[in-house]
Amino acid sequence: MQIPFLDSYIQLIRNNKNFRYLWLSQVISQLGDWFNLIASAALVADLSGSGLAIGGLFLARLLPPFVLGPFAGVVADRFDRRKILIISDLLRVVVVLGFLLIRTEQDIWLIYTLTIIQLSISAFFEPARAAILPSVVKRKELVTANALSGTTWSTMLALGAALGGLATAIFGVAIAFILDALTFLLSAWFVSWLNLPATAAASEAGGHADEGWQAYVNGLRYLWQNPPILIIALLKAASALAFGGMAVLEVTFAEKIFPLGADGSGTLGLIYFVGGLGTGLAPLIARRITGDNLITMHWAILFTYIASFIGYLMIGWAYTLPILLVASLIRSAGGGTNWVYSSSLLQMLVPNRFLGRVFAFDIAMMTLASSISTVWVGWAHDSLGWTPHQIALALSIISFISAIGWMLYLSVRLKRPLVLPT
Repeated sequence: MQIPFLDSYIQLIRNNKNFRYLWLSQVISQLGDWFNLIASAALVADLSGSGLAIGGLFLARLLPPFVLGPFAGVVADRFDRRKILIISDLLRVVVVLGFLLIRTEQDIWLIYTLTIIQLSISAFFEPARAAILPSVVKRKELVTANALSGTTWSTMLALGAALGGLATAIFGVAIAFILDALTFLLSAWFVSWLNLPATAAASEAGGHADEGWQAYVNGLRYLWQNPPILIIALLKAASALAFGGMAVLEVTFAEKIFPLGADGSGTLGLIYFVGGLGTGLAPLIARRITGDNLITMHWAILFTYIASFIGYLMIGWAYTLPILLVASLIRSAGGGTNWVYSSSLLQMLVPNRFLGRVFAFDIAMMTLASSISTVWVGWAHDSLGWTPHQIALALSIISFISAIGWMLYLSVRLKRPLVLPT
């Protein structure tokens, strides 16, 4: 039985073997990721109970891509991206198993250390994965592939969060960490089946690619000389100024305000579940409306900021769990669609030889913005004495300003033609 709404996605998985392997690796590894995140957050909350300590966990997850982004982007453009993915997965197997050593409050430093190492490895994985996608699918399939990848991320968020919250509440955090390690191992196995041409920048530049630091500088120069690309590469960062801090608030809402389970892991699982639904379904619906039209995609991003604004505003007035869940659904729908469309635009508009560095910059700026937001939320909670509702209202203002800024940009940018790379 065919479902017209999903037919293009099903056909892409069925007919494109390389994309199928890349997609399956994403499915299995991200399922484990959400087990890991919920277990880590519950563990920190249980051992410390501090807003800054919880914020520190998310900061430890966010900073490595920013610090290592310049080097990771060059690596993604200079070396075999398939091998980068496999090595990253295998290294993370070892690191995640280290979480099993955490037993008491005195071991809390190990949570941050292992998280930093794990996300440092991921800093090489994500730019390579984003840059490899145009080599796996046709240009006209990029939005479909990104929408499916975004939906997969969200589905695994929903499923992994729900199962992770349940497993953590019933069996403890050790099971979540073991499952995460196994998923990285299986992900590496799927990636090993990819059959791709060489993607090093040197091969595309006729063997005269710049070395080391100069390669990174040339990537920045490309962005500086192409302001529309630079602005698109900052779209996730503008969104992250709000959603980075929201990750801390979600833990507080779960543990202190609407707790289900001894440590609120059940509530956190529900919040992530509806968040996964929002980020998963919204890009599929949006693509149904916009298609692959570049101009329409630009305008759709404006509505992602508006949806985020409405979601954060509702969270600021959410005094029951159902309202909080609906608000989380709306704001995550905006954030998920923003991610899919900004990534698709970069893959369509940036030459392949710069993709790794551009996506490393894209991810680095997003993680920097998330880090700033995370630190501010933790500080506002602990030092200013703001309630989670008050902080959410402040985050809504950020999304509103982002919407106004993007609308002003569109009023100027779309008067000029959009040029695809040759």
